[in-house]
Amino acid sequence: MKHTTFHKAFKINNNSFDDIDDLLTYALHFSPEIHHFLEDWFSEKEFVVVKTSGSTGVPKLIQLQKKQMQYSALATGDFFQLKEKKIALLCLPIKYIAGKMMLVRALTLGWHLDVVNASSNPLNMLSRKYDFAAMVPLQLENSIDKLHFIKKLIVGGGLVSNNLQEKLQPLATEVFGTYGMTETITHIAVKKLNKFSSLSASGKKSIFRKECISLRNTSNNSFYQTLPNTIIYKDERNCLVIENSKVSNEVVFTNDVVSLVSDTQFQWLGRFDNVVNSSGIKLHPERLEDKLSKIIAQRFFVAGIPDEKLGEKLILIIEGASIPMDIQKANLSRFEIPKEIYFVDHFIETPTKKIQRKKTLDFIFI
Repeated sequence: MKHTTFHKAFKINNNSFDDIDDLLTYALHFSPEIHHFLEDWFSEKEFVVVKTSGSTGVPKLIQLQKKQMQYSALATGDFFQLKEKKIALLCLPIKYIAGKMMLVRALTLGWHLDVVNASSNPLNMLSRKYDFAAMVPLQLENSIDKLHFIKKLIVGGGLVSNNLQEKLQPLATEVFGTYGMTETITHIAVKKLNKFSSLSASGKKSIFRKECISLRNTSNNSFYQTLPNTIIYKDERNCLVIENSKVSNEVVFTNDVVSLVSDTQFQWLGRFDNVVNSSGIKLHPERLEDKLSKIIAQRFFVAGIPDEKLGEKLILIIEGASIPMDIQKANLSRFEIPKEIYFVDHFIETPTKKIQRKKTLDFIFI
C-alpha cells in the first residue's frame, strides 16, 4: 500500500504520469537519486530520513514526517501564490533537504518541474522562463545575467553579500532570502532582497487567512518575516527559538542570535558559537562581514583566536591571493577592526559549499 500520491497536474521535464509506478519507471532511467527518494516518498513509512548539511557540526540523520513536508510545501505555495501548473526549476542536489523539498512542492502542488544538474551555473544552458526556483548564493552570483528567466527566486544555504544584493536591485525577478534548516523542513521565514516596494503575494484570500502576513509590513529589508503558524522567541542566550507543530514535533532551539522586531519578524545578528569576546566586547562576525563585504569581493570571514591580553583577538581570513584594501572604508569602529589579516588558497567547505570556519581556522593555525 502506498503512503501518498501526487497531484494530477505534476510533471517532470514535460512528462506527465498516469500513476506512481509510471513515475518511478521514468525516474529510474532519468535519475537514480530522484528514483530512490520517490521510492521512499511513496512507501508505507510515515517519514523520510534526511541528512543535515553539517555547516555547524557533524552531519546527522534525522526523520521528517511526510505530512509535515507536505504542509511546508502548501505553506510555500500559498505564501508565494504558486498554484498548480506553475513552471519550476530544480537545480539543487536532491540528497539534501532543499532539493528534496523542491520535488515535494512540485508533487504536492502540481507544478511542472524541470530538473537540471546542480552546478554552480544552473541557468547557463537554459532559455525557458520559470515561475519559481531555489538557489544557493554561488548559483545566484553566476546567474545574474540570466535571472530574468525566473519570476520568483528563493536563496538559502548562506548569506547574500551586499555586493550581490546590489546587483539584484534593477532586476525584474523577485528574490527572497530564506531562514531555515533541515529540522524545520527548509525555510520558516523569508525576507525580500530586492523590489522592496512590490508584494510577492497577491491580495487574494489565503488558505491560511490572517496568519499570512504581508512582506509589505517589513519596514527594514534586514528583517525576516515568518511563515504561517510559526511562533518565535529568544532563549537566555538571545538565540532564536522556533515552534511550529505543522513542520516539527519538537521545539527548535537554534544557535542564531537575533533581535525580535515583532511576533512575526526578526533580525538575524549571527551565530552564537561565532561570537568573539575581545576585551569584554562581544562582536558578531556576521555583522562585521556585512560591513566588510562593501570593500572585499573575494570570499572571507572574520573570527576570534586566543590572545593573552584580549582574551580573543579578531582576525580576518580571505580566500585567494593577497589584495590591497582600505579597511577604513568599511566604517568599522575601533573594536571591530581586525588585528590581523590572513590569506588562504581555499576555504574548507561542506558538501553544500558552506564555509567550515572552525576547520579552516584549524588548518591555518594547527
